[in-house]
Amino acid sequence: MSKQRLVITAVLAGMTQSEAARQYGVTQGWISKLMARYRAEGDTAFEPHSRRPRTTPSATPPEVVAEILRLRHYLADGGLDAGAETIAWHLQHTHHTVVHRATIHRILTRHGLIDPEPAKRPKSSYLHFQADQPNECWQSDFTHYRLTTPDKRPGSDTEIITWLDDHSRYALHLTAHTRITAPIVLHTFQSAAREHGYPASTLTDNGMVYTVRLAAGKNAGGRTSFENELRRHNITQKNGAPHHPQTQGKVERFQQTLKKWLTAQPTQPTTIAELQTLLDDFRAEYNTRRPHRSLPARATPAATYATGIKATATTDRGHDSHDRVRTDRVDTTGVVTLRVNGKLHHIGIGRPHAETHVKILAHDLAVTIINAATGEVLRELTIDPTKDYQPTGKRPDSTRIKK
Repeated sequence: MSKQRLVITAVLAGMTQSEAARQYGVTQGWISKLMARYRAEGDTAFEPHSRRPRTTPSATPPEVVAEILRLRHYLADGGLDAGAETIAWHLQHTHHTVVHRATIHRILTRHGLIDPEPAKRPKSSYLHFQADQPNECWQSDFTHYRLTTPDKRPGSDTEIITWLDDHSRYALHLTAHTRITAPIVLHTFQSAAREHGYPASTLTDNGMVYTVRLAAGKNAGGRTSFENELRRHNITQKNGAPHHPQTQGKVERFQQTLKKWLTAQPTQPTTIAELQTLLDDFRAEYNTRRPHRSLPARATPAATYATGIKATATTDRGHDSHDRVRTDRVDTTGVVTLRVNGKLHHIGIGRPHAETHVKILAHDLAVTIINAATGEVLRELTIDPTKDYQPTGKRPDSTRIKK
């Protein structure tokens, strides 16, 4: 029997509220409210009421919840990442609405759109590595995709080759072919290099189209046309260990995202030309309109690639004290800090940019500060080593009241 029923029954039997309060260890005020509720509601007063507040001012507005659900379905149907962090990015950059990732996750869970995965490997168990500069390392691999016949049956097989920048995850080159051969690897590499400049190194698996370093017989000790091209430009060639695709994890993950997107397209390609059109669309989506969870401030690969100092095959990365790239966040006063020659300098950016994630490119005393998410240049300056604070140079507001 609930305490509410015991107290009400005792009072109705003739016990005073003071006596009931002492006997059952409750306050007399609580008994008074309980009896008033009994007189108003009858037997429903015997059971405890919900403690949920009548109003929740901090609850997510219904129109925002609806937009979160719409984005979830839109991204998932398009074969794109539809997680809470990606939805939060789209809300902030497209709708100028800030919703925390945990709030979005709860909303998706409440509507049955989250599949629990309790057996996932913890993130702390993974080893992560990333090139420090754009063009410092290019990863490459190729994957298969089957065309569809006009009558919707499985068609011929094709192969898609990718060249991906390790630092920014920028898709440098993406083309479809009947079959990937060593000449095609060379041609696609040269095409990417003409557009983006030659990299300092490359990372691939041990496929014969990339290297014959493990070949036996007549191919032992030889070089492919691609390997000769790398040596002509003094480019370091790196290859993962056999049967260990995790070394090329970035391009492997890119291909997984690509094939998921291709499979989700309502009209499947029937020719290589149609497949190439889809690949061009995906490359634009992936590079410029899709936030990347592995990049600072969830920036797009294009913004990260365009705002970095490009490495080259002749870059001496062992002595790069004059060229630095670092990420930071503007503090609440509109300032970031940078240490030069052992001294910390405060650089004014402006209060409108407070809490903005930025990328700082420093070449000796020349400094460029860029919005990490959009690629917008926020300030360019030459550090004055004699001064701690580097002012913006803007005149103070003349309407400000001086005390």
